[in-house]
Amino acid sequence: MSQTDQDLMNLPKKKFKIMNLIWVILIIVGLFVSINVTDTHISVLFENFSQFTDIFVQMAHPDWSYSSTVFPLLFQTLKMAVLGTVIGSIVAFIYSLLIARNIVKNKVLTGILRIIMNIIRTIPDLLLGAIFVAVVGIGPVAGIFALAVFTFGVVVKLFYEAIETIDPGPIEALTAVGANKLQIIWFAVLPQIMTYFISYVLYAFEINVRSSTILGYIGAGGIGLYLQETLQTFDYAKTGTIIIVIIVVVVIIDYISSKSREALMK
Repeated sequence: MSQTDQDLMNLPKKKFKIMNLIWVILIIVGLFVSINVTDTHISVLFENFSQFTDIFVQMAHPDWSYSSTVFPLLFQTLKMAVLGTVIGSIVAFIYSLLIARNIVKNKVLTGILRIIMNIIRTIPDLLLGAIFVAVVGIGPVAGIFALAVFTFGVVVKLFYEAIETIDPGPIEALTAVGANKLQIIWFAVLPQIMTYFISYVLYAFEINVRSSTILGYIGAGGIGLYLQETLQTFDYAKTGTIIIVIIVVVVIIDYISSKSREALMK
């Protein structure tokens, strides 16, 4: 027996727990019940696969003359993502400091604010877009507000948890010498968390670029509105142009953002 095999044999063994088997059984039963209730059958996909291939072939021959229309709409979509990310991140930054229990000691206040945060985070971006379209009307303004609220929900959750894991030493030292709350935040908290905050903002921006495209389907501005129109009119050549441009831009932004986040966390 090789040394590797001996090392594997010497690894600590966990006792088999009956609850693990029960959970596996429940998951399998839930899967089959869900299939029956929703009448989901993979065969339906293959029955209509020829229709998919016809659409895909048409999209594979994009109408590049449509680019003059696509790029201005793409820039509008990116502007929506930028503004929504900035507005939502600023509010999330302030809110995170208010709900971090190593910054604010009032448990009642932080508890109420956390409940509000959790309620906001449960609202999906499409529903947010529909609400703001109803409030401010069709256009990019509704998309910006929807992305701002969505960004708030993403960033605030990650950021306040990062604040609560910082080294308490600098906070205790400044408290001992009589520093006020703003001084503690400025000199003890911010130096430890700013790289995390920027990383979370970049992550939210990646999500928002993709989400801003989908929001156009419900009238919240951007290139998604024209994507919906080309699909409804069965103009798949123009649809292919839009999809290719979106994919290229999203891949580039994701690459730049991920590299930036990696550099920040080093």
